[in-house]
Amino acid sequence: MRATLTLASLVTLGSFIAVLPGARAQTSKSVWDGVYSDAQADRGRAQYSQHCAMCHGAALEGNGEAPPLTGEFIPDWAGMTLADLFDKISVTMPLNAPGTLRPADTADILAYILKANSFPAGAVELGSAKDTLATISFDVSKPHPAPTAKAKKVKP
Repeated sequence: MRATLTLASLVTLGSFIAVLPGARAQTSKSVWDGVYSDAQADRGRAQYSQHCAMCHGAALEGNGEAPPLTGEFIPDWAGMTLADLFDKISVTMPLNAPGTLRPADTADILAYILKANSFPAGAVELGSAKDTLATISFDVSKPHPAPTAKAKKVKP
C-alpha cells in the first residue's frame, strides 16, 4: 500500500512539473551546431519570398508593422528553442493566411532565417518534428566550449 501511494505521488509530481511554465526538455544542440543545410536555406529563401517578404521585407528588415527577422530579432528568442520559433511561424504566419504553411516549408523558412542571421549551416537538414526542434536551443551568442580537465604536470 505504501509503495502504491509513493508511486502515485511521484507520478502526480512528475505530471505537475511537466506542465509548469518554463519547464522544457533539455536541449542538446544549439543553432551554432549547423542544424540546417545550405540547400535547405536556399529552398527557404524561395518560400520566404513567396510567403513572408510582403510583410517582413525582402531583406528580412521588417516594415514597421512586421518585425525584422535579423539583428534585433535575435535577442527576442534568446533562451528559447527552435520548436518555439517553428510554432510561432507555423501557427501565426503568413499574416494573410495563418497556419497554411506546410511543416517542411516552415522548416525551410526557418533554415533561411538562421542563415540570414549568420548561424552556420551543416550537412543535415532541419526537420519539422517538434520533439527534435525542442532539443535545439536558440543561443544568441556562440556558447563557449565546456572546459576540459587538464592533467596536472608531475615534476620529475
